[in-house]
Amino acid sequence: PIEELAQHFRLGATAVEAVATELLASAEPDADLGPALRRLCRERSRVRLEGLAERIDPVATWDDLVLPARHDELLHELVRHVRHRAQVYERWGFGARTTRGLGVTALFAGDSGTGKTLAAEVIARELGLDLYRIDLATTVSKYIGETEKNLRKLFAAAEASGAVLLFDEADALFGKRGEVKDGHDRYANLEVAYLLQRMESYRGLAILTTNLRSNVDRAFLRRLRFVVQFPFPDINVRADIWRRAFPPAAPLDGIEVDALAKLVVSGGAIRSIALASAFAAAENGGAITPAHVLAAAQVEYAKAERAMTDSETAALR
Repeated sequence: PIEELAQHFRLGATAVEAVATELLASAEPDADLGPALRRLCRERSRVRLEGLAERIDPVATWDDLVLPARHDELLHELVRHVRHRAQVYERWGFGARTTRGLGVTALFAGDSGTGKTLAAEVIARELGLDLYRIDLATTVSKYIGETEKNLRKLFAAAEASGAVLLFDEADALFGKRGEVKDGHDRYANLEVAYLLQRMESYRGLAILTTNLRSNVDRAFLRRLRFVVQFPFPDINVRADIWRRAFPPAAPLDGIEVDALAKLVVSGGAIRSIALASAFAAAENGGAITPAHVLAAAQVEYAKAERAMTDSETAALR
């Protein structure tokens, strides 16, 4: 709907005319103009955030995201809150009944590789919006006042496009700060308060990620609309991820997902192992075998400073 486009993209009259001209010039007869219109609006409103954020081209779909049903439904609800915000808050009047900001905020918590960034990518693609990843570990400055200045510049630039903002490594800024021991802690509280205030007023979707939910103070959690805990995949979920890790065109020889699922690794590690084994098989000029997977898994485990157990190794022999 036009109202939804106006909600997400701030385009002036000249830009709107340019979008309409380009759309009509390139449209096929009887084609659905919706996706092309959204793409043109997104491209016209895109801003330069070099040095502040990294733009991720969202290509993943819901099929790529393997989560328990209740987590999947929570993410779909998040999408609904972003998609229908203007209708519910403005036209239906619910915005006048809250003193909080009308932005949609979320915390994605879970071990590395459990799907936090992938979920943000899926959501951005579903909404037809750009996705920008901000590494809070690099944004937070040791100089007093610099963090707030960086965040102010970031939000001001992002407002034009209504993009999905993914604040990675939230532990760099969010910690248990209930006890103020010195001036630095007091100022850190101010920086956190500023970030939350800007997230709540941001007209797009702002997501924080953390590997440890327990590191985030409960007072901060209460100000976030959605909190999603991404669980480490059990053996059944790992089997499902392995089934999707190899594309239909990939040649497989002796690969059994139930055996691969015995590797106690995250979904992100599974995708890395599958890709590395594919490159090894391509180099050898043959199909992907358990031996290729075993070699790739050993490299992945070494990166995590872990050793494969005897049972894990045996599953690939």
